[in-house]
Amino acid sequence: MPISSPNLRRLAGALVLLGAALAAAPAGARGYIGRTLDMPVPGGVAVVSLGTGSQVPRASYAGRRVMVIRDSDGEWIALVGIPLGTAPGRQSLLVQDGPEAAFTVRAKEYAAQHIRLKNRRQVTPDPDDLKRIERELDLQLNAYRTYRDGVVPSNVILDRPVAGGRLSSPFGLRRFFNGEERNPHSGLDFAVPAGTPVKAPAAGRVTLVGDYFFNGKTVFIDHGQGFVSMFCHLSAIDVKAGDEVARGAVVGRVGATGRATGPHLHWNVSLNDARVDPALFIGAAKRP
Repeated sequence: MPISSPNLRRLAGALVLLGAALAAAPAGARGYIGRTLDMPVPGGVAVVSLGTGSQVPRASYAGRRVMVIRDSDGEWIALVGIPLGTAPGRQSLLVQDGPEAAFTVRAKEYAAQHIRLKNRRQVTPDPDDLKRIERELDLQLNAYRTYRDGVVPSNVILDRPVAGGRLSSPFGLRRFFNGEERNPHSGLDFAVPAGTPVKAPAAGRVTLVGDYFFNGKTVFIDHGQGFVSMFCHLSAIDVKAGDEVARGAVVGRVGATGRATGPHLHWNVSLNDARVDPALFIGAAKRP
């Protein structure tokens, strides 16, 4: 049956609208997690597509298993933590029983921060301090390297661990203590009063608690698949190793223990043993 002129005009108009919508769609449109978390810079996260197969892919980066979850569009994605020291350029994942998957790390510059400390031992520890620091570092590195196979985080978009407060020291700052350069700032600081409750940003298992030379009173939470939160400089700890905690459960209180100039919460997030910007998971990251 021939199409009438009004119907032809309506069809033409619909095709124009469809074409405009397709043109406006972002290139490489992807699921919610991919759109939200992909920031492939040193200290960021690369979201790498791994297809839509029925089986969960298994992938690794730099010798570490990476988190693999299904995104809102049905695609399997790897969430890859990129260490701060990574040079810009092409990187690749090893995918079991599948082709290599690649991503490109973009450059990002981080600012410098200069801090004056009265306690010179916290800048240049003495020999006994160094022995203690080495023991404590081993414990904490083991906690960061936790990988519970088969555990999928209920939500990789995290809650803020404290209510209110400004973000005082961002992730990645090059840090100078009394004029001497030390490791970059590996977490995100919240300026909140001492005693403020610190809450789990997602469900998980407490893997380590302790009172350490630099970090003071500290709690590690394993959220699954190499996704780990660490909270330090606490005044009190309300959990113990082995506890299963729900999202929003109080795990400690803000303080100024360890190497701290005043009360604040320092929060680290780690993926595949790479410390990454926590601001990315709470919608507060500044993208390059």
